[in-house]
Amino acid sequence: MSNKNLNIIEIITAVILVVAAVLLVNPMHLWMPTFLQMCVLAIVVAACGALLVYGVREKAADEREDAHRAFAGRVAFLAGSAILLVGIVVQSLAHALDPWLVGALLGMVVAKIGARLWSESNR
Repeated sequence: MSNKNLNIIEIITAVILVVAAVLLVNPMHLWMPTFLQMCVLAIVVAACGALLVYGVREKAADEREDAHRAFAGRVAFLAGSAILLVGIVVQSLAHALDPWLVGALLGMVVAKIGARLWSESNR
């Protein structure tokens, strides 16, 4: 498959993920989904998320592609951390902190430090 086709697949999968996630969260309560619809949306979100996070083009052909992947990973980590931190602050101020936010942030930070230490010790 060509690079252009893989880009189109990534974009389509990301759009499906965003639409399904918004429908799953239902932020303005515009619809009343049934249990089956919620289960299907949860499966679609999990499948698209797993495909985008773990499956799409993870092998780099050269150093330049490897640098692009490292940069994308760094930006994604910073964006995810910032979003989690904002969520933690907002929910803390409302006295309704969701422990999943804190757990996700801690998991990201511990995984980053662990991967860096492992990488440095195995050079």
